[in-house]
Amino acid sequence: MVAGAAARTVVAMDPRAADPMSTAKPITIWHNPRCSKSRGALDLLRTRGIEPVVVDYQSAPPTAGDIEHALDLLGLEPRGLMRKGEAIYAELGLDDPKLTREQLIAAMSAHPILIERPIVFANGKAAIGRPPEAVLSLL
Repeated sequence: MVAGAAARTVVAMDPRAADPMSTAKPITIWHNPRCSKSRGALDLLRTRGIEPVVVDYQSAPPTAGDIEHALDLLGLEPRGLMRKGEAIYAELGLDDPKLTREQLIAAMSAHPILIERPIVFANGKAAIGRPPEAVLSLL
């Protein structure tokens, strides 16, 4: 962490709220503090002097619109952002090819554990921090 910088945690989910196109706006990370990759990406940003807006998306799940925006920035379809190994994925039958994009996005919003993490938003782009170094491409 940068000396004197305080960690900021917000609950507003819309990454557009922190307009990544503006240099005056902070970088945002959808973060899960229990995830080692998420902690690694956050540490990587901080060691470079960047104190991002930290959004604990588990306690404040993203809306369907937030997820749609993230998918657009990432260039992914919903299943590309889903953690298929989570028990809830199988319990909800999310591998069913008949499910629509909207249904899959609604499932992620209702069960944020399904969302791959971390996701960093910066400069009008987004990246999944797997590995954590993948977020450096945004800077």
